[in-house]
Amino acid sequence: MKITGNIEGFSLSTKYLSTLALALILGLSACSKQEAPEPQTAASEDVSTVKSESYVFNKTDYLTRNIQDEVFYFVMPDRFHNANAENDNGDPKRPISFGGLDKTSKWAFHGGDIAGLEDKLDYIEGLGITSIWMTPILRNRAIQDNGFGHHGYWVIDFTQIDPHFGSNDDLKSLIAAAHKRDIKIFFDIITNHTADVIKYKECHDEKGKFLAADQKGCDFIGSEALAAGTKYTPFVLDEEKDSKVPAWLNDPKYYNNRGDSVWQGESTVKGDFFGLDDLDTSNPEVISGLSQVFKDLITEFRPDGFRMDTVKHVDIEFWQSFAPAITKHAQSIGLPEFFIFGEVYDDNPAGLSKFTNVGKLPSVLDFSFAFNVTDVVFNNKNVSQLTTLFDNDDYYRDSDSSPNDLIKFLGNHDMGRAGFFIEQSLPNISDDEKVKRSNLAHALMYYSRGVPVVYYGDEQGFTGDGGDVDARENMDPSQVETYNDNTLIGTNSTTATSNFDTQHPLYKSLADLARVRLAHKSLRQGEHINRILDEEKRLYGFSRVLPSDMIDHLIVFNFSNQQQQVSKSVGALEYEKLAGHPNSTATLSGDQLQLTLAPQSYLVLKSNKSIVKSIVQNISMQPMYEENERIFIPFELEFNNPEQFNIAQISVYQVSEDGQKTLISFDTTAPYRAVLVTSQLQDIGKIEVQADNFKGRVKTKVFDLSMF
Repeated sequence: MKITGNIEGFSLSTKYLSTLALALILGLSACSKQEAPEPQTAASEDVSTVKSESYVFNKTDYLTRNIQDEVFYFVMPDRFHNANAENDNGDPKRPISFGGLDKTSKWAFHGGDIAGLEDKLDYIEGLGITSIWMTPILRNRAIQDNGFGHHGYWVIDFTQIDPHFGSNDDLKSLIAAAHKRDIKIFFDIITNHTADVIKYKECHDEKGKFLAADQKGCDFIGSEALAAGTKYTPFVLDEEKDSKVPAWLNDPKYYNNRGDSVWQGESTVKGDFFGLDDLDTSNPEVISGLSQVFKDLITEFRPDGFRMDTVKHVDIEFWQSFAPAITKHAQSIGLPEFFIFGEVYDDNPAGLSKFTNVGKLPSVLDFSFAFNVTDVVFNNKNVSQLTTLFDNDDYYRDSDSSPNDLIKFLGNHDMGRAGFFIEQSLPNISDDEKVKRSNLAHALMYYSRGVPVVYYGDEQGFTGDGGDVDARENMDPSQVETYNDNTLIGTNSTTATSNFDTQHPLYKSLADLARVRLAHKSLRQGEHINRILDEEKRLYGFSRVLPSDMIDHLIVFNFSNQQQQVSKSVGALEYEKLAGHPNSTATLSGDQLQLTLAPQSYLVLKSNKSIVKSIVQNISMQPMYEENERIFIPFELEFNNPEQFNIAQISVYQVSEDGQKTLISFDTTAPYRAVLVTSQLQDIGKIEVQADNFKGRVKTKVFDLSMF
């Protein structure tokens, strides 16, 4: 059985939903630099070169580097490296944040800390990483009825680092050390809830236990019942009063207090995560208070950005205020490229993009990418899912959002690892093929539009047994039996030994992917244009093209187990090979590029000159239609030479009665269309469409929407 979204090619299977449910039980939830030189050239003054064996990585100044130039490493500090055994149990002087160490339990604390991350910066940098994103590190409630706070999502104090992970000074030391290497540090931030402190008299006894022995939660109170007078009476145990910091968080009036979420309807936003105290994020005082909390964190620690947890469980009006205010504050203190992205657990671009256009978040985690790549590369499903995936990037194109800013991943601490998906779908294939499939998926992540995220341990072939705590293995030698009995990919080692092997084939291949990506700006910031789809041969190819130079970077994937050939018309362009399997080749015959790809391989090519100039001769508007709570306005462009590789950008402006123009949408790839939130259409009478061929020629046309 599948629960399917409204967009073709996007489906959220029950296995992902069950993983999410388990995660919820735990309460988890612009200016860019010029292109860096080729790896073999000397670095310019604003580029640092980092050597790791045969690899040379080019990184521009972290402070002014655009988000599209990043390669992320997502790490859970508790499970990474233990550099200070003295903090393994937290702080005995603060009992609510003390205890929980059990290195044999997959649920408990394992001792990893912030100092451990700093100790392993050489290892991380050698992988080609430019940004580190950590799971939450603020002071947590260490132990609750349903587990241990090793993950960091049960915050009790928004001003101090959790003592299990170190001190505020340890964090400042890590950030300073990372910045010296031009590596950014991103915090994982929670605004939806705090740790479970508030109880309800109608649901709990005086000791905070459920009134009924078999009770699992507190029934959610809907709006009708609330209006009729049904409510909970919140209280806090004497020993836990005034335990939250800042102090205003101890007042129950700032919480919804309506019982536990049932993950649908209004409970999605207003309900508690299995008892976690759900903040009333529609309250102006909460919006103001949390905004100040995180402004203060930025001022003290100067991180480079935030990943926002449980975004769709927070009132969307909160994000409309919070995101611009936080970004403005960061910029005001000298952090010009501070960046925010949110976690919206949804595989439907309509659901994801709601928070970038209506919610005003700069970006979100691209769950659509993760699910569709898993389907195609690991589950052998239709390759056309990838063309659909990227065609639907139009959802993210508005006045202040772009699909190039989406944060992509293959697996994580909630849903499971790429290695697990391979083992689950293809348990009987050879280890060599598992390595190849992992490489293919990661190459697709590194070279397609958006920003790649490596989940720690994937570079060591970790597989895990599923999602949640089954995907949180140790990099240090593990004492968890269910981790140590896993078969890793690309190695004979297990998690019972240290796994910081820079010779692991996946570590080396990911480093190579980073080297190529960081050396070519088009692979980081270029437009993504679907070029090749052959379902029978399981081939997919796309171009990455920078409008500034119009050089074609053509990347082609063979997802089959046979050598495949394909021909592509490229006109007068010639190509050089940048990366790919030794047996994958490209030769030019007339105006046809003949491609040969080895089984389970990819090929990265670069044209020797710019794409031939296109001229837009006419713009026509097609009938509008509504889908997924969006209005689609399609356009057709007529080019002077329809047979060649034509590229243009349309910019769509709302035209007011007094002639003022406001950008509302844009599109850089066919099919050209503007995608608007339905409410936007109410205020729009006329639109002006500008089609730019990136060569100084712009065609403009005005349309009266009342005529369509």
